[in-house]
Amino acid sequence: MSSNHTPMMRQYLRLKAEHPDTLMFYRMGDFYELFFEDAEKAAKLLDITLTKRGTSAGAPVKMAGFPYHAADQYLAKLVRLGLSVAICEQISNSVATSKGLVEREIVRIITPGTLTDTALL
Repeated sequence: MSSNHTPMMRQYLRLKAEHPDTLMFYRMGDFYELFFEDAEKAAKLLDITLTKRGTSAGAPVKMAGFPYHAADQYLAKLVRLGLSVAICEQISNSVATSKGLVEREIVRIITPGTLTDTALL
């Protein structure tokens, strides 16, 4: 992983590397964001806007996102399409008062084969 990435992008890339074949919903405040190839794929499949913001390691950062409270509708659609999703949440005790990088971890993997959440069925 390049040290030319921002600290947040290094965190994202480290977590994404744990589940490279899943889309990753990466929590940023009140939104889930998807980056790079995940953003391109999600924008097409979910009919959400693909945009770019800043650069990391000299390349534009492609991103697409949505409010966290809308996650179930997007998860249900992706599962119906046969895709898996890793949910990455902010886990710091006080996100609002954190200085520097907010700690995150993957808290849940949703796959078509293991889905039991009735809200997504």
